[in-house]
Amino acid sequence: MSDRGAARMTNAATPAPAGPGPWDTRSRALLPGDLAPPAPAAPAAHTAHTGRPAARRGPADPVKALLHRHRELCARAVDPLEIAAGPEAHGITDRTAARFRHRDVFSLAEELYARAPRTTPDGISEPRPREARPADARPPWAGPSGWGRWTALALLPGVVCSVTLLGLDHSGGPRRLAIGLAGALALAGALSACLRRGPLRAEGRTHPATTVWVYGLLAYLLCGDGLLAALVSGGPDGPWPASPALLVAPSFAVLPAAWCAHLFSAGARRGLADSRALADFAAVARPLLLTLVGLFAATLTCLYLLAAAVFGEESGGAHGALPSTPGGALAPTVALGTLLLLGRLLTVHGFPGAAATGLAAACALEVLSCASVLAGRLPGCDVLAVPVRAVAETWGAAAVPALACGAAALGLLAHATVALSRASAHT
Repeated sequence: MSDRGAARMTNAATPAPAGPGPWDTRSRALLPGDLAPPAPAAPAAHTAHTGRPAARRGPADPVKALLHRHRELCARAVDPLEIAAGPEAHGITDRTAARFRHRDVFSLAEELYARAPRTTPDGISEPRPREARPADARPPWAGPSGWGRWTALALLPGVVCSVTLLGLDHSGGPRRLAIGLAGALALAGALSACLRRGPLRAEGRTHPATTVWVYGLLAYLLCGDGLLAALVSGGPDGPWPASPALLVAPSFAVLPAAWCAHLFSAGARRGLADSRALADFAAVARPLLLTLVGLFAATLTCLYLLAAAVFGEESGGAHGALPSTPGGALAPTVALGTLLLLGRLLTVHGFPGAAATGLAAACALEVLSCASVLAGRLPGCDVLAVPVRAVAETWGAAAVPALACGAAALGLLAHATVALSRASAHT
């Protein structure tokens, strides 16, 4: 039989091709072993119609990886709101929460809170029950008795400052100096006590240099305007005037600052509880912050006018008395008080670096304004003193600290409206 006939018999005995592919079992049997192509590997995952490789599937439980990443936060959290702040601080928004099969960060935090293990006193880890949420997670000073204590404490700086002024008005010579030094130390101690308790407390979150900038700004408010006015007029030829009465309004403003900080914290916590998305919380926190800052500025203005009416008239024009007119040091006093409030709010809520930067910028501008006038006396450096001289001669020496503190306060306000409208700022 010829080779062609044998091939026909083999084709008749071999089944038809199983598919449209170029090589199947029948084709492989018709060729010698050394010419047959290698058997194809196991087919990759294909889609039903296109034949393209399917996308690699993720883990069956994507929340488990997130729970492992934030296990310490989930283990010590006492409320799902604290867990919601953790992922948000790491860049997880409502849109990225959809990758974890949740509609927003808050629902994701509720699942993390429910699934996070808790450690019993015996060291045994077990799932956290849903009913373990505290009914009230307020700080210890927020109770009725705590409110009375820190309210009375916040009045102490104003009382100390007023008593010191009365002592200065009825003394002279070395006794006056001793009373002034004792009053300054007592005022510093009262301010420190107010910042260690109540809504203004920020233990472990303060910047080391913040205290230096704060006391530098207060020192300029006390005697900086007199120094700048003497420098512009060609002096100083002797001791420049100081105005201790300018500290009365900021000292009494500690109480409204504490209440504004308390109202902001309470309102933010309430907004976190009522919001179902980060955008909803930001829409609540930003107007609340702006309203409280405006309320504090208005309150500080009223305190300044009241202090001007009391100490300006009672002092009878004595050394360091407040001006009895609404002008003068009103603008720098309100700007400084607003700057200090914003700096403290940022520090309390975990942004001490931004607060220190704003305070340092205002303090540096005030120091540079005096230094520029002195530098303008050098030969060929007259141009350095032109801006400060123009401002002081047009609007008065008080306009320089008003511009410095006002610009720094606006910068901190812009930063605070962004930073304090995040859930991570209210853990």
